[in-house]
Amino acid sequence: MISDEEEKEANNERWLLTYSDLITLLMIFFVIMYAMSNISVEKYKKIAESFNIAFSGGQSILEQDTSTSEGTPTPIVEKDLEQAKMEQLKQEVDKYLANNNLSSSVSTEIEERGLVVRLNDTLFFESGKAEVKEDALKKLIQIGNILKQEDNYIRIEGNTDNKPINTYMFKSNWQLSAVRASNVVQLLIEKCNYSPEKLSSVGYGEYRPVATNNTKEGRAKNRRIDIVIMNTKYNTVEKN
Repeated sequence: MISDEEEKEANNERWLLTYSDLITLLMIFFVIMYAMSNISVEKYKKIAESFNIAFSGGQSILEQDTSTSEGTPTPIVEKDLEQAKMEQLKQEVDKYLANNNLSSSVSTEIEERGLVVRLNDTLFFESGKAEVKEDALKKLIQIGNILKQEDNYIRIEGNTDNKPINTYMFKSNWQLSAVRASNVVQLLIEKCNYSPEKLSSVGYGEYRPVATNNTKEGRAKNRRIDIVIMNTKYNTVEKN
């Protein structure tokens, strides 16, 4: 039979359980606050390790077997890491744009297919021409250097508004958009040392608008070059 003294001593130690839970919750809170300040792949790894130390007694998910019973790698962690990578890349481009007053001419957006960097044609091209402006070359090269990736395929997409074109150089918007995209690819290879195997170009003409063609402002948004850093799940499609 347990004596009153022994029962009292046991009850006095129960506060340690509550205290331990409180410390764990505080640690998780500060880890989340730290991560929200600036997302990066390295921080994601630290967060994953911290949560696993707190809830599984010290073993990191980065050290565990992430394969299914069929031997296929679990895609959840890889997907989150790639998302963090795209976010970090977007932040770097946005910082350059803000520091150089380019945010009104170049925009960034993360879509399902990857990171899209949109170049307004007015800054980079003369109307109806496909060569990159001389005074815009340095800006495009700098953006290219920031976006340079070893693992991801990159697609350059040319787009126009719906105003017809018929010059001695270009008989249609299809041709203009395709040659502009091809010229950007050539620049990335020659000036930024991109691997040609990782690049592709396509011209969509007027058929992939992002705004209405019924207004001057809308048409200006549609005349653009999109640099798309493809998510790795599209690598097989791009390769073939």
